[in-house]
Amino acid sequence: MKDRHRRPKSGPAAPVKARAERTPAAKAPAPPKKEPRPAPEAPARALIRRTGEKPAERVPVILETAGSDQYRLIDSGAGEKLEQYGPYRIVRPEAQALWQRGLPGIWDKADALFTGDTDEDGMGRWKFPRAALGETWPMQLLGVDFHGRFTAFRHVGVFPEQLAHWRWMKEKVETAGRPVKVLNLFGYTGVASLVAASAGAEVTHVDASKKAIGWARENQTLGRMEKLPIRWICEDAMKFIQREERRGSKYDIILTDPPKFGRGPNGEVWHLFDHLPLMLDICRDILSPKAIGLVLTAYSIRASFYSIHELMRETMRGAGGTVESGELVIRESGPEGKDAGRALSTSLFSRWVSA
Repeated sequence: MKDRHRRPKSGPAAPVKARAERTPAAKAPAPPKKEPRPAPEAPARALIRRTGEKPAERVPVILETAGSDQYRLIDSGAGEKLEQYGPYRIVRPEAQALWQRGLPGIWDKADALFTGDTDEDGMGRWKFPRAALGETWPMQLLGVDFHGRFTAFRHVGVFPEQLAHWRWMKEKVETAGRPVKVLNLFGYTGVASLVAASAGAEVTHVDASKKAIGWARENQTLGRMEKLPIRWICEDAMKFIQREERRGSKYDIILTDPPKFGRGPNGEVWHLFDHLPLMLDICRDILSPKAIGLVLTAYSIRASFYSIHELMRETMRGAGGTVESGELVIRESGPEGKDAGRALSTSLFSRWVSA
């Protein structure tokens, strides 16, 4: 995304497939060999060995998103979640919903259900049991208009758990008392960029997917925000920040929301565990002298939040401030948004803040 799991990302080039072996005519063709995972290419520059004290820390931090009139988690369980997105009730797979459904009687009233591959990256299709629906519908969060969207990767054009980060960013921009430059890496459909720009920031939005950039521009038009200062850049994220580092460009807030795996527009391959340390290292170098924060979110990885927490603290040695890390969760709020239910974990995060 983005499909988060969705959109193409940055990294080294993919390997060339091996030539198929000849097979005697009387025998069935040998099954294709599984391609090995490509070894990461030599980095554009070496990691900088940071010195100085590590930032203070706050762990674990749970950032919770509750329901609103435009979005809420109605119920979850049995490996699925039932959500309200604008006018629609939507059922999607959710591996972390291990418990039984709390409100089983209302699930059959859903407007849309995602079927097919339940993996985060898997493709499938949507079923509309009540009435045929279009691909998009209007929504609004934090005063920003955008389109919800039924995609082939079960996502719907926005990740509402990110509201916790967006509210933090919006408050920081509005109270900074000075111009603020925001870099949104892996920006997907641009909701975070529109939130930042509408709060008064100058925004650079980067995503390797032309389709995602197109969706982001549609969202900008929908909200009549064409005059907001946003640069929409369709490029491999790693290549972009490397060039910004060479140019001496600086940003006050950096949001980075990389997938665990992805491909860039020119065949670049991104592996989170291979490339994340260098990505954060470069982000550190393009933070401004009066930087406000660096935010990392990680989805669908087999790791503890402590792994990205310690990486962030090592990256930000000598910068002062605090690194706070933990999980983003969404709280069930029932069909009317009035009932506090179970908390559903969605992702890990680590956030360096200057003060």
